[in-house]
Amino acid sequence: MLFRQLEYFVALARERHFARAARVCYVSQPALSEAIRKLERELGVPLVRRGRTFEGLTPEGERLVLWARRILTDRDALEQEVSALQTGLTGELRLGVIPAASSTVCLLTDPFCTEHPLVRVRLETSLRSQEIVDRVRSFELDAGIGYPDGVDCAGLTVTPLYEERHVLVAGTELLAGRSDAIGWADAVEMPMCLLHKGMRGRTLIDEALVARGLTVNPQLESDSVAALLAHANTGRWACVVPEPWLRTLHPAPEVRVLALLDPCVTARIAVITPAAEPGSVLTRAVLDTVRRTPIDDTLRRASAFAAR
Repeated sequence: MLFRQLEYFVALARERHFARAARVCYVSQPALSEAIRKLERELGVPLVRRGRTFEGLTPEGERLVLWARRILTDRDALEQEVSALQTGLTGELRLGVIPAASSTVCLLTDPFCTEHPLVRVRLETSLRSQEIVDRVRSFELDAGIGYPDGVDCAGLTVTPLYEERHVLVAGTELLAGRSDAIGWADAVEMPMCLLHKGMRGRTLIDEALVARGLTVNPQLESDSVAALLAHANTGRWACVVPEPWLRTLHPAPEVRVLALLDPCVTARIAVITPAAEPGSVLTRAVLDTVRRTPIDDTLRRASAFAAR
C-alpha cells in the first residue's frame, strides 16, 4: 500500500468524479483508476461503486476513507514535525470558522502567523459548528472555531476562546429617552431585522424570548451580520448582533448600542481540534497561541471602551 494510492482514493471521495480527482492529483484518469483498483486488491474489498461513471463509495469505502484521511494526516504531521525541528514550522493550517467569529478570528491568526511566518493559513468562514465538528473528525480541517454548545464534541478537544454577548443596535431616534440598556419586551417592539431562523445567533435570541413569553416577527431576515448592521446604520432599523462584530463594523454616528437585559444573551466560542496524541504540530501550535493570547480580555476591553 502506497501513500499515493490513499491520496487518489481520498481525492476521489472528495471530488466524486474520476476525471476531477485525477486533475487535482496531477495524474491521468487511467493512472488514478488503476491505483485505486490496486488498493482494492490489496485490501481485499471493493471501495468504489462503478458504472459508466463514478456512482459513489461502497459501504466499505465509506468506512475506509476515514482511515485513509487519518493515515495521510498522520503522515503530514510527521513531515511537519521533522520540518519544524530543522527549519521551523511550515505547511498549511486548515481552519474552519463560523460566520459569527469571522470578524474576530484575526485575533488568533495574526499572532499565529507572526510566530510562524512560514505557515500558510487557509480560512473557511462560512461553516456551521456541526460542519466544523464533522470536518475536524474526518481530518479535513486541522482546527475550527465555533459554538461547542449544542453539538456533539465527543472525542475532540474544546479550548475556550471567548464569550460573545449579544447587543441591540438601533438608530438614536428609535432609542430616544432610553439609557444604555434595554429589555427584550421593549426591543421586540422596534422595526427589527434579524438573522435567519436556524442560525445559532437567531436561536439564542428565540430561546431568550420564549423564556420571557415573547415573540418577534422581523420584517427583514438575513444570513449576514454585516447586512443587519448596514440596515441599522440607516437609523430606521434595530438588530441584535454579537458585540465583537462592532470592533470591525463600526455603527454610524446616529446609531447607538445598548446592552440587552433580562436575560443577557451570551454564547461560548471555542477552538475545536482533534484529541489524538501527539497530534499535528500545527494543531499544537494553534492551541499554544490560544493559551498565550488573551482574546477574551481584548474583546472585553474593546467593549468597555465602546460603551464610554
